[in-house]
Order: sequence, then C-alpha cells, then structure tokens
Amino acid sequence: MAEAFSLPALKDRMQKSIVSLRDELAGLRTGRASASLLEPVTVEAYGGRMPLNQVATVTVPEARMLSVQVWDRTLAGAVEKAIRNSGLGLNPAAEGVVIRVPLPELNEERRRDLTKVAHNYAEQARVAVRHIRRDGMDLLKKLEKDGDLSQDDSRKLGDQVQQATDAAVADIDNVLAVKEQEIMQV
Repeated sequence: MAEAFSLPALKDRMQKSIVSLRDELAGLRTGRASASLLEPVTVEAYGGRMPLNQVATVTVPEARMLSVQVWDRTLAGAVEKAIRNSGLGLNPAAEGVVIRVPLPELNEERRRDLTKVAHNYAEQARVAVRHIRRDGMDLLKKLEKDGDLSQDDSRKLGDQVQQATDAAVADIDNVLAVKEQEIMQV
C-alpha cells in the first residue's frame, strides 16, 4: 500500500514549526524578567540532556531577577553552567540549591545580539518548513512515478504545497518582525 499524501498534514507540520519558533522567541528577553526566558535551556543531568523545567523551578522574585530552585542539590552546578552557556548573556550566581540570575540592562549592542539570535531561530524555522515541503514534493513524485497519481494532479498538489510553504515562511517573517521590534524598543 502506497503512502497517502495529505496537504492538511503538511500544513499542520509547518504550523508546528511556527509554534516552535514562537516558543523559542518567547525565551528571548526584552528587558523584563520572565520565567519563559530559561525555557530553551537544557541541563546535563542523569546521563542525558533535560529541559531546565524538569530539574528546577524558575520564579521571578523581582523585575530584573530570576530565581532557579534546583530540586536535586547535586545538579546545582550543572544548572548554573547550563544557564551561563545558554547564549542568553546571563551570569547566574549559585547560593546552595537556589541560583539567582540577575538580568543586566539591555544596551544597544545586546539588543543587536538578541536580534541576531532571533534571526537564527527564524532561519531554523524556515529550514524546517522547507524540509517539510521537500518531504511533500518527494512523496508526490513517488506517487506519480508509481502510477497512484496523475501528472496533472501531482502538479496541482505541488503548487498547493508551494503555496502552503510560502504562507508559512511569510508567517515566520511576521513573527520575527514583531519580536525584532519588541527587542529594539527601548
């Protein structure tokens, strides 16, 4: 039995890439402390990599400070190291099982750096969407080659896949533009 082509399934996968981008961008700070800032951080723990929220609780005690309460005392050093190496420009200070993460003021250079990070996240999302497009187009070619789909139908569906791809990339660009404006706002 040949694999079935489903345009809604492809569009759904593309939407998941956009949702993932939004989640990653939510972690980029814009001057205010937010627990979601540390969501992309993964910690080397128990022989593997784990999201920070699976080994600690992140709270916001004040506007420019995050507090990370590590559940397992032995992981405090690994959590501190993961936050420091996350590329978010943070300098955590450990106090036992509590790690305080002061948020520095955003200067112009730091805002530009955050914008570059946002662009990288957006490019990763675009690449993911293009991979989904390629998967769909490859499946259409296979179905056409196997005789399960006529050349006209294959071409029509291919055009629809391309339109879905263009729409998804436009959504990614819009999400990026909004975040970029938010970052650069003083």
